[in-house]
Amino acid sequence: EVFSSMIVQPGQHLTITCQVSYSLGHWTAWIRQPVGKGLEWIGMKSTGSTYYKDSLTSRFSISRDNSRKQVYLQMNSLTTEDSAVYYCARESQNSFLNQSGHSTLSCLSSLTP
Repeated sequence: EVFSSMIVQPGQHLTITCQVSYSLGHWTAWIRQPVGKGLEWIGMKSTGSTYYKDSLTSRFSISRDNSRKQVYLQMNSLTTEDSAVYYCARESQNSFLNQSGHSTLSCLSSLTP
């Protein structure tokens, strides 16, 4: 797992990276959890397809670099409502799990505007 914390100002943009060791043919999802609230699905990407939560599609973008085995979440025009812990996770048999198969998410970053 990778833990990092970033502080940005409202209106700024930020890209966070998830380093994986599995084939990027799997779906990879980004999920976030604001302090004291539940998990919120942001979007997911696989070969040739990307899906987003409707309310985030204009500001958030998921991309990947297959050779580096990295998945990126680019966030634009950040607001205080984007303050959260951000997770990435891969799909395994219709569930999003970390690589070792436990019901935990594989990589996280915290964003605090």
